[in-house]
Amino acid sequence: MENWTNAKLCDVANLILGAVLFVSPWMFGFDAGKVSQNAVITGLVIAILAIAALAAFAVWEEWLNLIVGLWALVSAWVLGFQGTAMTVHVLIGAAVAVLAAIELWLMSQHPPRLTTGR
Repeated sequence: MENWTNAKLCDVANLILGAVLFVSPWMFGFDAGKVSQNAVITGLVIAILAIAALAAFAVWEEWLNLIVGLWALVSAWVLGFQGTAMTVHVLIGAAVAVLAAIELWLMSQHPPRLTTGR
């Protein structure tokens, strides 16, 4: 467990948030259609990117997670969600975007070493 860094903890949190967004249409009873489709697709993409980042960290995964998180955040207004669907999308989207931004900031402060120490 010594390899667990703050970045990996952020990825685990993003994985959980993506899973919650994925199942939110059933948990919160979203209407069928674009609300449910957006939640399922966006949640799945967030979860897949988090799994990919946990498997092998790459900066592009965090940029994509930031973009998808921002999409989840603004999609509530772009697609005209209301009520619980809007709240879920805004909260999860903001959380994912903030976590991805934190990971990008951590990466800029402590870039990975390209050589191994002996």
